[in-house]
Amino acid sequence: MKSAFPLIMVLLFLVNGSLRSQSVLNETNKENAQKIITMAMESDVAWNRLTYMADTFGHRFSGSESLEKSIDWIVETMEQDGFDKVWTQPVMVPHWVRNEESATLISPRKKNLPMLGLGGSVATPKEGITAEVIVVKSFEELEKVKDRVEGKIVLFNAEFTSYGRTVQYRTNGAIEAAKHGAVASLIRSVGPYSMQTPHTGVMYYEDDVKKIPHAAITVEDAMLIQRLYDRGESIKIHLQMNAETFPDTESRNIIAEIKGTEHPEEIVVLGGHIDSWDVGQGVMDDGGGSIAAWEAVRIMNEMGIKPKRTIRVVLWTSEEVGIQGGNEYHRWVKEEEQSLDDHILAMESDAGVFDPLGFGFTGSEEAFQILTEIGTLLKPIDSGEVTKGGGGADIGPLMREGVPGMGLVVDGSRYFWYHHTAADTMDKLDKEDFNECVATMAVFAYAAADIEQRIPR
Repeated sequence: MKSAFPLIMVLLFLVNGSLRSQSVLNETNKENAQKIITMAMESDVAWNRLTYMADTFGHRFSGSESLEKSIDWIVETMEQDGFDKVWTQPVMVPHWVRNEESATLISPRKKNLPMLGLGGSVATPKEGITAEVIVVKSFEELEKVKDRVEGKIVLFNAEFTSYGRTVQYRTNGAIEAAKHGAVASLIRSVGPYSMQTPHTGVMYYEDDVKKIPHAAITVEDAMLIQRLYDRGESIKIHLQMNAETFPDTESRNIIAEIKGTEHPEEIVVLGGHIDSWDVGQGVMDDGGGSIAAWEAVRIMNEMGIKPKRTIRVVLWTSEEVGIQGGNEYHRWVKEEEQSLDDHILAMESDAGVFDPLGFGFTGSEEAFQILTEIGTLLKPIDSGEVTKGGGGADIGPLMREGVPGMGLVVDGSRYFWYHHTAADTMDKLDKEDFNECVATMAVFAYAAADIEQRIPR
């Protein structure tokens, strides 16, 4: 008698293949998704709220009164929205204040240089710093001229290639320049395009290296100074910075949720960071992402759509200066709520609210296939593509412990034009693109929370 083993294996393969080919979406999922898209695209609520917040409170910098007033308004408005639960979570955050600052080219001619001190920088002496400038394009080039750096201002004129590669001069430039005796350091703003718009952002010091002032000038002026330097001109700049660092102060994460009907202990979390830099209105980074996530859950609640699992929106505080809000949420979930294993999916929007393409996902192959199918629900607005690799800073602590994570992917061609600048204002956004971001986040959150199968790790 011949063995039946090969036949059994074939049958098992066919059965498993058939199961995998079955849709995770039922007709109710499909109908509700289309209703969500329609409502998101037709509603003015989120756009008007974003506009109101930006125009009323301005920037929302960590430690600022404007951030806390924004949070007060959001909490009050969320309570009026009728979520099942709304609360805040205390977070201790850094408190750095820019104060008055300026940079002036003294020689070979006088010129005011638009600038922004980098977040966390020390101040100059009261009288400021006037010193000769040495220009380098990289840390390697700095090392070659290190014997000439003592007593000078180092300008890092690093051309933007990608944010990840170029931002190192902002974060670590003061450390490297100070190691060789520089009295201050400047960077060419981290961005591919400029209209005399300097970009700020966080920077770091090391305990065993002298702390020197660190600031950004515009792309145009960095290129000008490079040309003067290449001609052999003697370049001097006067730098005046009156920044202050105060003790950490209390801020808050904002949390709201609609409870699941069948598995309320299982949570899909989505959000953005509510803080911004202290220039502009912070609507692209990341007021828009925060309000879009809020609206994604609000419209489900208004429509009476109650998924099987809990959907929670979190607006994290103090992402820009250290991810304090994301870290505190992770600690609270793990130690106090003890629900880290039941966070089935984490979603974040922190790449601007331009025309959405879909999500970048980090997790198992099985989860990727499920989310790819969910993405087909967004064909009407062409924003459902799921690609491998993605997440976000605030959900990073959750993802590092195995929670599947995804970050909203948008047309980012203009994102770094305005990133961390005074030009991050409402006029840069398009209402239709923004509403599509709302719809995209809402459909993915709803479907992940409502399908029979839990998103697998």
